[in-house]
Amino acid sequence: MPAAWKALYAGFSFFALAACGGETATTSASDSAVDPAAQQIAETRHEAMEEIGDNFKTIRDQMKAGTPDMAAIKTSTAFIEEKSGEVGGWFPENTSPALGVDTDALASIWEKPEEFADAVARFETAAASLNAAAQSEDMTALGAAVREIGGACKNCHDSFRADDD
Repeated sequence: MPAAWKALYAGFSFFALAACGGETATTSASDSAVDPAAQQIAETRHEAMEEIGDNFKTIRDQMKAGTPDMAAIKTSTAFIEEKSGEVGGWFPENTSPALGVDTDALASIWEKPEEFADAVARFETAAASLNAAAQSEDMTALGAAVREIGGACKNCHDSFRADDD
């Protein structure tokens, strides 16, 4: 392979790794100080929140369908209710961005624990209402419960989550 091609390939590889979040040879001292276990907790938390969002999308999509798949809705609402009881435990003290953890969670979670606990409780209550409405198959109640949990999610995202850019 000609030297020019090798250089071009190496440069492309560097940018491809950077674009997909791969590590490069340079890491700062602060990066090495981050607790790997804390970073793993933050990543697991992010994945679980994504699953909740995916299930909420399933519910919204089905509600827009001419004939909603109630089995899909019930499965998703049950999942959300189950996970809602776990959310409060997903934010241990060592996973704050103030400690260098790469997360969309804002430091306000740990700075205002009572407010965060209230937001989590609101989500748990809304998730229970959502699941109860789905299990009853009352579409009017389900619509109201979707709005309620949407408000609970927005409340938490507005106060405790960094904007998606």
